[in-house]
Amino acid sequence: MGSICTSKEVEIELPTLLRAYKDGTVERLSGTPYVPPCLEDPKTGVASKDITIREDPLIQARLHLPKLEPVNEQPEKLPILVYYHGGGFCIESAFSLVEHQYLTTLVAEGKILAVSIEYRLAPECPVPTIFDDCWEGLQWVASHSIDNGGPAVKEPWLADHGDFHRVFVAGDSAGATIAHNVLMRAGRDPIVGGIKISGAYLTHPYFWGSEPIGSEPKTDHDKELPHIVWTSLYPTAKGGIDSPMINPFVTGAPSLAGLGCGRLLVSVAEKDLLRNRGLKYCEAVKESGFKGEVELVEAEGEDHAFHIVTYEKESAQVMIKRLAAFLNKTC
Repeated sequence: MGSICTSKEVEIELPTLLRAYKDGTVERLSGTPYVPPCLEDPKTGVASKDITIREDPLIQARLHLPKLEPVNEQPEKLPILVYYHGGGFCIESAFSLVEHQYLTTLVAEGKILAVSIEYRLAPECPVPTIFDDCWEGLQWVASHSIDNGGPAVKEPWLADHGDFHRVFVAGDSAGATIAHNVLMRAGRDPIVGGIKISGAYLTHPYFWGSEPIGSEPKTDHDKELPHIVWTSLYPTAKGGIDSPMINPFVTGAPSLAGLGCGRLLVSVAEKDLLRNRGLKYCEAVKESGFKGEVELVEAEGEDHAFHIVTYEKESAQVMIKRLAAFLNKTC
């Protein structure tokens, strides 16, 4: 009899990120440990808890609420941040250590209420469905603004402390890509309760395309990780790596004037491979006729997602303070 092969056949190989097998199993090679929510973070006093947005298929979120000092009988109203974590659409979580610590720090600094959406991951979940999960998360948050037709049981932190005149959307890396697509949809489709997105920030957005720009490698451009991740996780995307979902300034893409928010902040890092795309995106929004204010923040000497993976270093704290100021800016 011949020998029996026990090795599984690999279908998708994403260096440093994951390995997916043809039998449907997925081995994630990166990511930080999950941490539980905490009723009072010992360093910041921020409280966090996990909630379910939808049971089947499951969409969850982690809420972060700053420590509030009682002033009167009326609950204090706070800006609401709907946040999408990064991780190439395929790793990390709203419950991950680095994402939890980053948002805890931001919430304490900015005195905001953050809702970090726990969307499903690729390749188990198609990329467009991830975007739908995140849109549904935003709609669920907005549904707390209405008395009739909202959730059967309202989440008390949102109902008591959410200021629905100050709703923000944000994301980092692939989360920023998600945020961009959510904002484009918000420019087309209504949000529950007629909610308008006051502003959005995209830090180190994961955009790419077939043609190199700026200092991107001119040879083997299609062998760079941003190209491999998108084409591996979404091989049927119309336009491939030049789908407007990942290349928002490709010829024929919807006008960026349609972004559904009042203000926009784009952040890039000097050493980040994705820096040139973030810079081009910022300029493209300005040139599109977008009616809101557009800000660019560049972190010198820093690399991709430094303010999350090294959230305790001084430069990360400076960045977090800058984002907190954006969320608290009054027009």
